[in-house]
Parts: sequence; structure tokens; C-alpha cells
Amino acid sequence: MYASTLFAATLLLAAAAAETVNFDKAEVGKPPSGWTASQTGTGQAKWAVVQDDTAPSKPNVLKQSGQATYPICLKDDTNLRDGFVEVKFKAMSGEEDQAGGLIWRATDANNYYIARANALENNVTIYHTINGRRTEKMRARMTVAANQWHTLRVDFQGNHFVVVFNGQKALEWDDETFKDPGKVGVWTKADSVTEFDDFSYGTR
Repeated sequence: MYASTLFAATLLLAAAAAETVNFDKAEVGKPPSGWTASQTGTGQAKWAVVQDDTAPSKPNVLKQSGQATYPICLKDDTNLRDGFVEVKFKAMSGEEDQAGGLIWRATDANNYYIARANALENNVTIYHTINGRRTEKMRARMTVAANQWHTLRVDFQGNHFVVVFNGQKALEWDDETFKDPGKVGVWTKADSVTEFDDFSYGTR
């Protein structure tokens, strides 16, 4: 009895530590409440909740359709040091870039880690951005089809990060740049028109 009770409590704790945002209750036509829609660098990012019949969880998704150096959208009430972040994304168009990415341990719009998948380059890459400057750390060649939904996930524990794309481990990387807890969110680049759905995150 004690073992089964302990197991049930463990499951409840795990459920409490994870959250999924599918944007279906958010108001269409504007950024979702509780998020900071912003950008790193210059330009004009445009983040808004829209309807998409192909959404993994219908009807709504979060769409970036503006143009900026790096459009970002951060979940305001997050503060994770060790945990995971995951999202489904669809890169729809873009001449310079067609990408969807995840941010973790963000202190502000200019300092954070990123993992992103790019449909123009067919790769998955991990970076850090320090004072607005993005630096590539590692990449792996992966097929990233445009106009299809993909799943991107990052598990982060201490200085060790694992990036998973469509259920397949793409990258492992160790880094000490950002050690403190920070926000999680989503990311694109330049003129990439990208949709996001089923954004989930949790502690470990």
C-alpha cells in the first residue's frame, strides 16, 4: 500500500511540474496573454495567435509573421534551471530563413540559449546569445521538411543539454554560460514565417 501511494504521489508531482500551452483559449489576432512577444536585434517581429486547421491541437497556434533579426516570445511566469522545454512547430516560408527554435534560461531578450531546426538548411543547431550576439556551438544534419509539423525538445540539467528532433537525439552539448534559472520560450530568425503549438515545459 505504501509503495503504491508513493508511486501515485510521484506521478502527481511530475504532472504538477510540467505544463502544456496549446493557445486554444487565447484570443486570436494578438500575442497570447502571459507571454512577452519581442525580438533580439532590429526589425519588427509580429507574434499573434491564429487558427490553423492542421494544428496538432486544434484550432489555435502561435504564429510569427514579421521580420526581425531574431523574433522571440518568452513565457513570463517561467523560471527554470533544470528541466525540459518542447514545442511542435511548422516552418511555412522565408527566403532568408525557415526555422523554429526553443529558448531556455533566458534572462532577457538578449541573453539565452537556443536550439533550432532549419528547413532551408536541413539541420538542427544549438547556440548561445550573449548581449544580443548569437554564437553557434554545434550542429547536426537532419531532414526538416517545410510546411510540416515537427517536434523539438531540449532537456537541460546543470551544464548538460540534449536536443531531440522528432524523437531522435540530434545534439548533446555542455556549457557554463548561463547557470541561473531563466525563462523558456520560442524563437525564429529573420523573415521566417513559423507556427508553434503544444508548447510544454517542466522542472526536474
